[in-house]
Amino acid sequence: MYQGEPQDIGVRPETVDTAPPTLEIGTQICVRDRFLGNWGSGFVVAGVLPGGYHIRRLSDGLTFPDVFAVDDVRMERRQEPDRGIAGSYLDRSL
Repeated sequence: MYQGEPQDIGVRPETVDTAPPTLEIGTQICVRDRFLGNWGSGFVVAGVLPGGYHIRRLSDGLTFPDVFAVDDVRMERRQEPDRGIAGSYLDRSL
């Protein structure tokens, strides 16, 4: 079916989401790996800029000098409750 001409899929630069940053400083986040596209946790928002975020790694407190795009940062969504939270199935103190 390929006829040698590029197919228009309807994506236009003006329709790309350019929403301003919405996460606040101190929010725990996941960051997309720039090479493989995987998401990694263990970071917080260290600064909010018009074009994205400065982030800080929790393990050693290092704040990265790069600005991370809004699309490369998302709020961390834990898969299991933290230990020690009252009512958690992991909390054995009850």
